[in-house]
Amino acid sequence: MKKSLFLFFILLAFITIQAQPPSVEAKSGMVFGKTFSADEVVDINKILPTLSNESTPVLIEGKVTEVCKAEGCWLKLDSEKGSILVRMKGHAFFVPVSLTGKTIVLSGSGKIQETSVEMLKHYAEDAGKSKEEIADIKEPKKEAIFYAEGLSVK
Repeated sequence: MKKSLFLFFILLAFITIQAQPPSVEAKSGMVFGKTFSADEVVDINKILPTLSNESTPVLIEGKVTEVCKAEGCWLKLDSEKGSILVRMKGHAFFVPVSLTGKTIVLSGSGKIQETSVEMLKHYAEDAGKSKEEIADIKEPKKEAIFYAEGLSVK
């Protein structure tokens, strides 16, 4: 019984450690996810008006304003039209919180979709929002979402 309990706590500690964002300092030239050639990068402000309900494959560049503090599984980019949520496609990779404020190039696809109240609350929790801010989320939100396959720090 003691061995089982000990193994349980070791496994729990391992899972907890794995659920943390990478703790590296994001430096120019670093790549997360799939490597890609940064040919024909489109400015985020030019791609947003062209997005629809269908996925559009593209390379975009933008400045990171926020990163998921729980796992590094999403980030937000700033644009003239508001922010764009970037999710790591299939949770295939995670990014460090130190990406905040950095300019990055992303390879993947973007589209406009509705995010449920449940998911918006989940993002708010990941971002470290207060219980009051989370409770105030009552409506789904149509937003631009980019599914990243690879990310390069400029």
